[in-house]
Amino acid sequence: MRLQTGDMVSIRRAITLALFALSVVVPGSEAQERDANARDAYFRGVAEFFSMPMSEVSILGAWRLPPEEIPVALFVARQAGVSPEALVALRRTGKSWSELATRYHLGAAPFYVPLADGAPAGVLSEVYDRYRKVPTAKWGEVSLTDQDIVGLVNLRLLTQTLHMEPERVLGRASSGQWVELYVQLLRGSGPEQGKRVR
Repeated sequence: MRLQTGDMVSIRRAITLALFALSVVVPGSEAQERDANARDAYFRGVAEFFSMPMSEVSILGAWRLPPEEIPVALFVARQAGVSPEALVALRRTGKSWSELATRYHLGAAPFYVPLADGAPAGVLSEVYDRYRKVPTAKWGEVSLTDQDIVGLVNLRLLTQTLHMEPERVLGRASSGQWVELYVQLLRGSGPEQGKRVR
């Protein structure tokens, strides 16, 4: 059976509408896929840093914490000798990371990441200024905000897993964007090339 011109036009219209509908139905799917890929790459870095299976980190990803706080839970748990699950339970009750660090007698020293003398600290300038104003023996007096703790733990994670100097990492960091920064540095995007792990 041969299609008539009117039928062909109708079929073309139907195909065009279907393609348009697909593009409208899933407008953010590409961005969501990019975000999921970035999170997975970051979680692989977290798994490497803490020498744990990627599957465990993925499970931790279901804790309803922002991804950049998962290494904080693991780091504080390791330093304090408690389970990450216990820390997350306390965090969900409204406790801040600084309160939890104080609760487990963690001063500012374990969070410190050494920088070259006089190197700019970028988004972490304020906390490094606080460290620099106090002798090392008195770092227990340095107060850390949640943002400081998240930033310092992620700085340590990125420098060690990507084998980069902290100054280079901080030179590319923007406040609170640690997952995206990890992926950028891993892929070597931008003017400074990050080293691939593996």
